[in-house]
Amino acid sequence: MSDLKSEAAALEEQFTQAITDAESLDALEQVRVAALGKKGRVSELMKGLGKMSPDERKEAGPLLNGLKARITDAITARQDVLHEAALTVKLEQERVDVTLPVATPDAEQGRIHPNSQVIDEIVAIFADMGFDVKEGPDIETDEYNFNALNIPPEHPARQMHDTFYFHEQEDGSRLLLRTHTSPVQVRTMRSEEPPLRFIAPGRTFRCDSDQTHTPMFHQVEGMVIDKETHMGHLRWTLEEFCKAFFEVDSVEMRFRPSYFPFTEPSMEVDVRCDRSGKDIKIGQGDDWMEILGCGMVNPNVLKASNLDPEVYQGFAFGIGIDRLAMLKYGAPDLRAFFDGDARWIKHYGFSPLDVPSLYGGLSR
Repeated sequence: MSDLKSEAAALEEQFTQAITDAESLDALEQVRVAALGKKGRVSELMKGLGKMSPDERKEAGPLLNGLKARITDAITARQDVLHEAALTVKLEQERVDVTLPVATPDAEQGRIHPNSQVIDEIVAIFADMGFDVKEGPDIETDEYNFNALNIPPEHPARQMHDTFYFHEQEDGSRLLLRTHTSPVQVRTMRSEEPPLRFIAPGRTFRCDSDQTHTPMFHQVEGMVIDKETHMGHLRWTLEEFCKAFFEVDSVEMRFRPSYFPFTEPSMEVDVRCDRSGKDIKIGQGDDWMEILGCGMVNPNVLKASNLDPEVYQGFAFGIGIDRLAMLKYGAPDLRAFFDGDARWIKHYGFSPLDVPSLYGGLSR
């Protein structure tokens, strides 16, 4: 162990001096690679920890980790000094006409649509909770869109005034534009073995058009299927999602009994909000706002997906992506989302370089 201490001390002295002597960023990078690269001296010593006994590692681990940290800190400090020096030289050598307008970089010219931004935010949140992302076709069959989801033939959603149908086929069946992303849930349950935990974002289509409805819109549905999944898991999942999405410390939710053919029991979910000002503020105030629907998966849906409801149970939820975007970013009219107006997208759009993440911030 004394040999290792001596070697570590010698390396620290050697690389500290080399860092101090580095006169350029390229030279400093060569020192970093020699010390901390894959084949660097310090890295080679770190690889030897796996061959040591537990007692030896207890002593060698802190020694080598401390060495690595000190060298890293020294390199970072020297980088700052060299960057500052390079900037000073550049400012002395160049002249700038400050009266010229600032040119927008090419990468900043375009804008990410609010729908795309919100989908990326939703995926980032649920991925952090261990959810997969599943997709399915926009053109569906009666079986996946209605039958397997416990929606009977007399249900209003199956009528022509609510659903876009294609021409009748030779066998009498008709394809349709899916009215929700729930068919992805059935497809996943039929093709994969539980436990399942996934979300299904995508386009959906219904015969509806006004200030808050469009014939084509976006929806994300989530599903968890396991042997012991219960309502408590559902509530926690939705609370954590709302806190992360609206970027608030806490959110109060209210579950109201409702009816959906594919869940039993079914609930509408409200969140506490404040409508007193120009903007709606989530997580405070005395008002309530409906935000999504959810429930425990109906046993008939499990049977239609070849799962035994005596063994498996789970929950599902559905959220309108466009309405979430309207609510979070203050867009008053859903129809403007699909008008293609460059002025609108410039105002409500997002920089393509600001990728949503939980550690970097969902929105800027």
